[in-house]
Amino acid sequence: MVGSSDTAPFGPAEIVAVRHGESTANAAFAAAAARSAARSAAARSAGVAADPAGGWEAEEPDGDGEFAPSLVGRDADIALSARGEGQAGAVGRRLALRGETPDVVLVSPYRRARSTMRIIAREAARVGLLLPPPRRDERLRDREMGVLELRTAAAIERLHPDEAERRRRVGDLYYRPPGGESLADVALRLRTLLADLRHEAPGARVLIVGHDSTVLMLRYVLEGLTETDVDRLVRTDPVGNASISRWRVRDGRLRGIRYNDMRHLRGIDVH
Repeated sequence: MVGSSDTAPFGPAEIVAVRHGESTANAAFAAAAARSAARSAAARSAGVAADPAGGWEAEEPDGDGEFAPSLVGRDADIALSARGEGQAGAVGRRLALRGETPDVVLVSPYRRARSTMRIIAREAARVGLLLPPPRRDERLRDREMGVLELRTAAAIERLHPDEAERRRRVGDLYYRPPGGESLADVALRLRTLLADLRHEAPGARVLIVGHDSTVLMLRYVLEGLTETDVDRLVRTDPVGNASISRWRVRDGRLRGIRYNDMRHLRGIDVH
């Protein structure tokens, strides 16, 4: 896998990127998708046309496809689920077993990422690996979804059908929801972060704890991926909760070693 000019010729010797553990919103979205699939299957079996929104309106408390505010609140304040806390602990143990202490630790300012980082550090310390204090960096925050924030795909189809169609037409890399960001916007802020690391952390091991969009766009930038590559990864290899992705310098460039690795989560339910 070939690095881009954003990674050469100096900078970190290694970047390890971790997505936060499962959040309460991740769990709620997964449960809603499972209910929708079950209702669609039942409708097909009964020979009834399925609701295009999967019956979401009747399922949700406010009647228009949103979660109850008491469950989700502001995206930046979403907490980890109990499963997510267990996943974060597994990441900490995995990093400790490798015995490679990062020189720099960066974390998204969002609550679920900070909680993941705190648990990683605690579990790593129990196995004898002491991590340096993490530094929050807002450039690692999740993709901002604007008016679509914390809405399921079914709710978007029902409440914002024009935006749903525009997203399909434009593609995820360049689609920017009203008041939100495209994945390309996320890539732009990550390029500035990588530029800073080239000067501030030459030869360092860097640990990053962020979000699915963070990890995906790091790969996009570091490996010089195309829009087609991004579309394929979004569809076929979505970044899992508490997954670990690693890039290491070879022949003067950061090159992909492993992406979306979840082997350390065996025995733990993952989403």
